[in-house]
Amino acid sequence: MDVTIDPNSGFCFGVVYAIEIAERELAGGNKLYCLGDIVHNNMEVNRLKEMGLIIIGHDELDQLHDCKVLIRAHGEPPETYRIALKNNLQLLDASCPIVLNLQNEIRYGFQEIQEKEGQVVIYGKEGHAEVNGLRGQTMGKAIVIGSEDDLDKIDFAKPVHLYAQTTKSIEGFHAIVETIRLRMEKARPGSAADFRWNDTICRQVSNRSGKLREFAAKFDVVIFVSGKKSSNGMILYDECREINPDTFLVSGPDELKKEWFKNAGKVGVCGATSTPMWLMEEVAAQIRTFKS
Repeated sequence: MDVTIDPNSGFCFGVVYAIEIAERELAGGNKLYCLGDIVHNNMEVNRLKEMGLIIIGHDELDQLHDCKVLIRAHGEPPETYRIALKNNLQLLDASCPIVLNLQNEIRYGFQEIQEKEGQVVIYGKEGHAEVNGLRGQTMGKAIVIGSEDDLDKIDFAKPVHLYAQTTKSIEGFHAIVETIRLRMEKARPGSAADFRWNDTICRQVSNRSGKLREFAAKFDVVIFVSGKKSSNGMILYDECREINPDTFLVSGPDELKKEWFKNAGKVGVCGATSTPMWLMEEVAAQIRTFKS
């Protein structure tokens, strides 16, 4: 049985940067807190915990004083920085530059649309760390929609500025754009000028979709490695499964089932932008112990 790891899978540059900062600090013997899971992959989080990384929630941040706190690639709302200043916290800010740019766009867009009594709408996953940071730029007033089922949250008679979480699907975003455009026109004919949308999806992430579909088509069985919390992982897993129905989702080698490979000659292993290469290698090694 031939097992191949997708060379295009694995951490995006934002996650790599955050982990490098954490590893450097921990290697120096420094105490380091991280606000939320550094990456949506439990096995990588546990590896860094074993090195000494302390994961905290937002409710614990206000209790810390005079120490170092890592801001992960997802970014944070303004309130986090206010607490850090008040409590003399040294922030190691690993916010992805693409996310920071989006935060700035939303902040300025919110200031502008307030004058028109309009709405900022974010196409993203409610409660996701990145979305929380984006919504924070609007004092919590932005409307978050995850699908067309949520569109009734919007008042289509008022101006709309639409943005997208950086890891959402381009196809899904453009479908939302068209639906909002049509519903605004229906609610108030001639309102097209009051609708502005910004394609803020990260191309390093979105471009993986096409490459992953090509990869999945080459194999009898595909194993997609991802943490269940990863929004990007679930999107890419669905992409693989659409191309190859014999695609299975695992978070680690212990979840593999021998019967999946009964008639497989070629197996592909791939993962999300939050999946470490070392974990995909462990999964591939376990698969190779199965007899085809």
